[in-house]
Amino acid sequence: MRQLEMNDPYTFLKILGYAALPAAGNLLGILLARLIALPRWIIGVLLHSSAGVAMGLIALELMPRIQETTPLVELVFAIFAGAALSLLLFYAARYLAGRTGGRAGTWMVFAALGADLTTDGLMTGAGSAASLKLGALLAGAQLVANIPGGFAAGSNLRRTDLGARSLWAAGGTVSLCAFVSAGLGYLILRDADDQMRGASLALVTGLLLVATLEDLVPEGDAPKPPRWGSTLAIAVGFCALAGVTALSSQ
Repeated sequence: MRQLEMNDPYTFLKILGYAALPAAGNLLGILLARLIALPRWIIGVLLHSSAGVAMGLIALELMPRIQETTPLVELVFAIFAGAALSLLLFYAARYLAGRTGGRAGTWMVFAALGADLTTDGLMTGAGSAASLKLGALLAGAQLVANIPGGFAAGSNLRRTDLGARSLWAAGGTVSLCAFVSAGLGYLILRDADDQMRGASLALVTGLLLVATLEDLVPEGDAPKPPRWGSTLAIAVGFCALAGVTALSSQ
């Protein structure tokens, strides 16, 4: 049954449709930032809710699946590999930003968005290779998580002289990262065995864990939101993901 699902000619189009969700979250956040101005501490609270969603994904969806099929040694190695890939993407984004001259700050935002969407696409593609339901859940969670991230990026871009046309052209180009990485991740892993898929999900977990703790949480802490707000947001994000997981399993 699963092999038929993977060989469905429309499956690849479904994966690309899933990949559109994280990109849409970023673009929606940027659009909202162009239309309204929120206090920065509220953006920080929203980013903490995204961190709660990410931690819920790791605890409730990814790790249980990984532990079913992946030996401990492979799990540890894949987690470290995912963390190393996250670090590589960080340095790549910083390098690209450093080559943009006077608009380094502006393009650093887009470089960071590109790295983030590449990670989202890899998660979506690898998750879809294990289960289309998991791929859809990962993409949907990233849609929710990327709205405050896109809002924060859009707020930073408001302080530049980048025109609306250039903004949307750059945003659309960066969004392609999600489609390319999701397609590649799925095509590479769709015919893999369960153990290989489990290892790939462990790599995704390493990516998500580092991106959450090293990037998302510090970015959310930067505007110094009230502790009660950030704490509540993390719990709400985690519980919201738990609710979606429970409903999708019925």
